[in-house]
Amino acid sequence: MEFGGTGQAGNNVHKTFFGAIADDFTGATDLAGLLARSGVPVSLRMGVPETPPTDSSPFEIIALKCRTAPVEEAVSETQAALDWLRRAGAQRYFWKYCSTFDSTARGNIGPVAEALMNALGTDQTVYCPAFPENGRAIFMGNLFVGEQPLAESPMKDHPLTPMRDSNLMRLLRPQVTHPVGLVNRLVVAKGATALRGELQRLRADGIAHVVVDAVSNDDLHVIADACRDMTLMTGGSAVAMPLPKLWLEEGLICRDHAVGRARAEAGPAIVLSGSCSAMTNRQVSAYLASGHPGLRLDPLDLAEKGEGSAAEWLSSRSPDQTPIIYATAEPDEVRRAQERLGVERAGAVVEQTLAACAVKARDLGFRRFVVAGGETSGAVTKALDIRKLDIGSEIAPGVPWCFARTAGHEVAITLKSGNFGGEGFFTDALERLGT
Repeated sequence: MEFGGTGQAGNNVHKTFFGAIADDFTGATDLAGLLARSGVPVSLRMGVPETPPTDSSPFEIIALKCRTAPVEEAVSETQAALDWLRRAGAQRYFWKYCSTFDSTARGNIGPVAEALMNALGTDQTVYCPAFPENGRAIFMGNLFVGEQPLAESPMKDHPLTPMRDSNLMRLLRPQVTHPVGLVNRLVVAKGATALRGELQRLRADGIAHVVVDAVSNDDLHVIADACRDMTLMTGGSAVAMPLPKLWLEEGLICRDHAVGRARAEAGPAIVLSGSCSAMTNRQVSAYLASGHPGLRLDPLDLAEKGEGSAAEWLSSRSPDQTPIIYATAEPDEVRRAQERLGVERAGAVVEQTLAACAVKARDLGFRRFVVAGGETSGAVTKALDIRKLDIGSEIAPGVPWCFARTAGHEVAITLKSGNFGGEGFFTDALERLGT
């Protein structure tokens, strides 16, 4: 097992100890929110920073928009992020992807992991997208969403990464060049020492990519304990959650750092939803049913007429309203739009419009933004030119309020992965912030 450093408390403690790279923006905030539970400051960078790491935090996360990018582009972006994190002094690294293992047969989960392993000089890493608090579990290498195998869950109809196999080894093998193996739940249940020994045995057999079962938070603690010294771990956010406590106990990190901003200017709120997940469909319906004004975006209409009418609708809203602009739709509607426009264009016209609405809302005085969907979150934060987020309290597991600056204004923003949160998430988010 390759180690990333041997620093102890005192002069060898690096300001940045843990560096993570996330393949989308909601996934990055998911990870940031769970790490922030430790009380250790977390900084989230939107894209690779253009400036050197002179103001880094103990935990640094770089959010990219590379989940569905061409493989070569994804590898290049993640390597640039790795370079920045190394300059910041990071000693442990994490490649964060979705808890439903969103990827295609080409990648990008495996190719990026392998590129990071090569750059860091390590010959083994683990894969654990489990998130029991949100109903994601891995048993005998198969990923479950609630009680459904991944391939039988609503993820089978994802518009960009339809998941038609539940077995993580089969999903991973076409994406990597080195052998793939499994540490199953029976080993994990024996504890960290047994898991560490099994990883060493697999490593001796040349197994570079190891899927690790987890069905409960206790399993995640075992995995974190066994892998705390690995140079690179990969997975969903939940497997990283126990790490801060372990490193605090070792004296590798400390809490005595200044905490970033946690405030926003007064102003109304807006909900922007591009996710078409089953849960977001229910969340949108619940929000509309509670009496909030809403505008549904139709990709076909946007492709023909542009985004002007959405901006006009937003401008006509009363300041005391909390509107929602959404492209959330059922799978059959999504497929019809994709058949007419193509998958990429159907998604792009929606993202562009929601991003333009975010900028329009900011310019109209909106200062609180609830954004649903990974691709939408990336488009919105880029349009608002948000470079860094400071992490606040969680609204739901893995979904925190964040605070940022855009065009000289202090705003609050939450970026929600499609399937996260309960049906009342949008209302819960606004109530949590006092809106």
